[in-house]
Amino acid sequence: MPRSPSKPKSEYRKFAEGAGRRGETLAALYLMAQGYRVLARRVKTPVGEIDLVVRRGGTVVFVEVKTRSFSHQEADALAAVNRRRIVRAAQAWLIRNPRYAGGGLRFDVIFLAPFAWPRHIVSAFDATGIA
Repeated sequence: MPRSPSKPKSEYRKFAEGAGRRGETLAALYLMAQGYRVLARRVKTPVGEIDLVVRRGGTVVFVEVKTRSFSHQEADALAAVNRRRIVRAAQAWLIRNPRYAGGGLRFDVIFLAPFAWPRHIVSAFDATGIA
């Protein structure tokens, strides 16, 4: 039987959510060190969520952050990225922020794992054929 939404979150779920937030903060710091400016974090739209929206030069980048226990799990994490959800959420964000719609757009993924440097996949996927 599914859990009632009114019941408290499990300890594992609380831990996973905290790890995700810490990962997004670490990814934002990493990107700022690379010259990106953070425009938004944890963007929630009716069609999905975007972890980070950053900008460098005239390019707006929508970043999905994947935190894993081991660095060798990157391939599985990339396969788990819901591209359609991210593209639709990016479209919704751009509708609300039209001043950024005129420049370049990109979709990146940052992998985080303990004892490993963040791995930034530039242009991990594109929006062609998705939507």
